[in-house]
Amino acid sequence: MTVAEIRIRNTNERISGESNVQAFLEKQEVLYEHWNAGKLPADLQEKFTLTDENKAQILSTFDEEIQEIAARRGYKTWDVIALSEATPNIEELLTKFEQVHTHTEDEVRAIVSGKGIFIIKGTEDVGYFDVELEAGDVISVPEHKAHFFTLMDNRQIVAIRLFIETDGWIAHPYADESFQKA
Repeated sequence: MTVAEIRIRNTNERISGESNVQAFLEKQEVLYEHWNAGKLPADLQEKFTLTDENKAQILSTFDEEIQEIAARRGYKTWDVIALSEATPNIEELLTKFEQVHTHTEDEVRAIVSGKGIFIIKGTEDVGYFDVELEAGDVISVPEHKAHFFTLMDNRQIVAIRLFIETDGWIAHPYADESFQKA
């Protein structure tokens, strides 16, 4: 099982290993858990262009985990997002995602395939840090915490998104002169 890795941008320090990652993220008020991505049917494990039936199958595969975290944290709705070179308007979407912003609810992603990266504003002593996520990683960035999400070099990801707001993903821009693009 591989787990998320963290890179602190100011120092380039890397944090790896599940207990180290979890401890660091807990201090930053970020929830980090792990689901068994191996449960996903083999034909969906490296598939990044999904039909509605594929998305329903993914939600069904992880229904127990979704119900458990939803009950614990108050999420009311969820969906599947798939991004890859095949995604129409991928550059436009990434430009939208790659702006530092906040939400009035947690931003939750359960990675089921591929890789992605959250860039999150930590405490004053830490500054911005990257959380490199792989299949099985589940992360929840708390409401009002400045962050953004983007793809890694492979530019492929499938993730389950969970929401409290039934309107789905609503971003509030966050201007921050201390933020430096990687």
